[in-house]
Amino acid sequence: MAACEGTNAATFVQSELFARTFREGMALVEETANYLDGAGREASRALSRSGALAYAGSSMRLTTQLMQIASWLLVMRAVREGEMSFDEAKDEKFRLKAREPACRDMHAEDLPNALIALAEQSGQLYARIARLDAELFGDARSQPAERDAAAQQRALLDAFGRGA
Repeated sequence: MAACEGTNAATFVQSELFARTFREGMALVEETANYLDGAGREASRALSRSGALAYAGSSMRLTTQLMQIASWLLVMRAVREGEMSFDEAKDEKFRLKAREPACRDMHAEDLPNALIALAEQSGQLYARIARLDAELFGDARSQPAERDAAAQQRALLDAFGRGA
């Protein structure tokens, strides 16, 4: 996929990769919401004061990250369904924002393992979607060295016949 080519975006939003990513993202949003409203709420009550503060901060960052993921996926679905053009979707307001890890204190003893696992899953999904976003829309926000490395990698893959 070349940056900013509408045909590649159209192909992507119709692909099984997009459908799978969409399902995974929405399922993770739902799973996290259920956890935070249920078992997570119960677990947070048993935490120390510092643990409860770490839990609150981590759950807010996790929720924010998942809402960014869901928003991006919904915009791409709108492109797929013809409700939004690719040119509209590439507007900066629909792009992923810079992120910070959902659990900065992931090794804090007090944080529940389930929250840590959800934060790790969310971080991995966010990283994958950020790569897709950069590939579809170009990534002017990345450092020149990162863009150069990506270009070199694509050139190598193309040279060996494995490019897309």
